[in-house]
Amino acid sequence: MKGNWLKYLGLLGFLGLLGYFTSNTGFYGFFGFFGFFGFSKMIDDERMHANINKAARNAFVVSILIYAVTMIWGAVIDNYIVMSYGFAINFAVTILVFTFTFQYYDHTGG
Repeated sequence: MKGNWLKYLGLLGFLGLLGYFTSNTGFYGFFGFFGFFGFSKMIDDERMHANINKAARNAFVVSILIYAVTMIWGAVIDNYIVMSYGFAINFAVTILVFTFTFQYYDHTGG
């Protein structure tokens, strides 16, 4: 079955409700995943899949760079808190890079 599976990332938005129940405000960032429900209206064709692949490549490269810099920086200053924040920042930046580059490729014709 072919289809646009990108819209199901919007279900991760419900993890934001954990912020209310656990009093951990970090979970509220998951509400941003509700934006992926907007991809359900997109036409599923070859160009869209090519744009998803290009955006995923960009997000992967950025993720590897952030991970490497964070690990080196944390090891040099011998502070493991830098590494834990680096993982969180890496996750957020990767999702943002994927979303923005996918929108850019979709609007410019990729």
